[in-house]
Amino acid sequence: MAERFFLNLKMERVWQRTYANQAEAKADIVSYIVGFYNSERLNSVLGNLPPAVFERNMAEKRPIAVSEIS
Repeated sequence: MAERFFLNLKMERVWQRTYANQAEAKADIVSYIVGFYNSERLNSVLGNLPPAVFERNMAEKRPIAVSEIS
């Protein structure tokens, strides 16, 4: 899973840009991850929803009732 993330990061962002220095690259990559990857980019495993929307939807669901009989 991590390998796929880093491949997407490189293909969608890093290889499309030229950075003047490491600080600029770091700021741009953080901006991409927080601003796009986690909040807008659709994820097929999550039902074609962005991770932020999927997590928000899961938080709004009622918890599963647990039986008191054990």
